[in-house]
Amino acid sequence: MPSPSDSNGVPAGPTAEAEIAACTIGSTPQWGPSVARELITTLLSAGNPFPCTFAVAAAKKRALRFGFVESAHDDGTWGPLVDILSSYLECYRDLGKDTSLVVFFRPDEHVLSLDEYFQRFWSVLQFLHEKDPEPWPGAVPTDPEELMWEFSFGGTEIFVVCNTPGHVTRHSRNSQGFMITFQPRWVFEGLEADSPRGARARKVIRNRIRRFDGMEPAPELGNYGEEGNLEWRQYFLPDTPEGTVPACPFRAGREHRTELPTDEEIPEHKR
Repeated sequence: MPSPSDSNGVPAGPTAEAEIAACTIGSTPQWGPSVARELITTLLSAGNPFPCTFAVAAAKKRALRFGFVESAHDDGTWGPLVDILSSYLECYRDLGKDTSLVVFFRPDEHVLSLDEYFQRFWSVLQFLHEKDPEPWPGAVPTDPEELMWEFSFGGTEIFVVCNTPGHVTRHSRNSQGFMITFQPRWVFEGLEADSPRGARARKVIRNRIRRFDGMEPAPELGNYGEEGNLEWRQYFLPDTPEGTVPACPFRAGREHRTELPTDEEIPEHKR
C-alpha cells in the first residue's frame, strides 16, 4: 500500500510496521510500532500543526530514527540504548539536517508524577554519560549551570527533549509513554537566533506553541549560548506556566572530564 501524502504531495512519515522497522535502530518490540505511529500521526497532523517544524520535516523526509527500550524504571534494560545512540551518531549526518533520534520506553500501566518522570529522565542521561565510550568534549563545560553546557555523548553535543504521559496541559510535551528525543547540535547550525533563518524559525515555532498548547511558550525556552539561558532547563519542561524545574541532578564523572580549552581553542561561535 502506498504511503499517504500531505496536502503538498510530500510523502508522509512511515506508518506501516515494516516502514517503522526500517527506520529503527536495534530491535522493534511488539509494542513499538503503535507508539511510533502515534508520534508520526501527531507530527503530520494538518488540522493541528505540531510546533517543532524541524520534527515535522524529519517525519516527512523519513529522517527520524527510532529506538525502543523495555522500561523507563529498570536500568537493567537500558544497555541497548548505548548502542542505539552510538549507531545513530555514526549516521545522522547522512540523513540531513532534519533528523532526530526518538527513543520510546514501554508505556506504563499507570501515569506517574512529573517529578518521577523528571528523575527517570535525568537517570537515563546519567546512565548514558557513565557508559559513554568517548571523553566529554573539551569545549563543553561539565557543569550544567555553565552557559555553554550541553549534554554530550560519543564526543557529540546533543539537545535533548523529554515527553511524558504526565504532561497533560503542555500538549507539545505529552506522549503515550516516556519518550526522549536526541538532536545533535549540528542540526541547528545556520539556525542561530541572530540569523534571519533562525529568527524566522523561532517565530513560527513559538506561534505554533501558542496554538498547540493553548498557552505562552515556556519561559525556560531560550537560545543556546544566550546570556541567562541554561540548556538543561529546556530538556524537561513543567506542565504549566507556573510550574518550576527542579535542580539539575546531572554530574559529570571524573573519568569523563577533560581540561577546558583556552579561548584560542574554543570555536568562535561558542565564545
